[in-house]
Amino acid sequence: MAMTSLLGRSSSLRTRGVSALLATTSIVLWSCQAPSVLAQRIVEKIESRCPLGYVDTLNGKCSTLGMKTHVVQAIDGRACPSGWLDVGGGYCRKP
Repeated sequence: MAMTSLLGRSSSLRTRGVSALLATTSIVLWSCQAPSVLAQRIVEKIESRCPLGYVDTLNGKCSTLGMKTHVVQAIDGRACPSGWLDVGGGYCRKP
């Protein structure tokens, strides 16, 4: 009986350790992502017009008005990365 409780304890500790590791890894990966590559309903207005699918909110930002979220990335005058679409306004969107 003592051996059974020891095996259960070891398994429980292992499960807690794996859970803690996964939680820590998730937090680190989430915090390391560039904020410009996350799905965004509101983006900063970089150029004189908003990207395709966004509306000018007249406060220096562009919004989808909650209709949709797009994964967009500011391009700063460069070409869009491979597989991304140029949607104007200084942004590229992942299809």
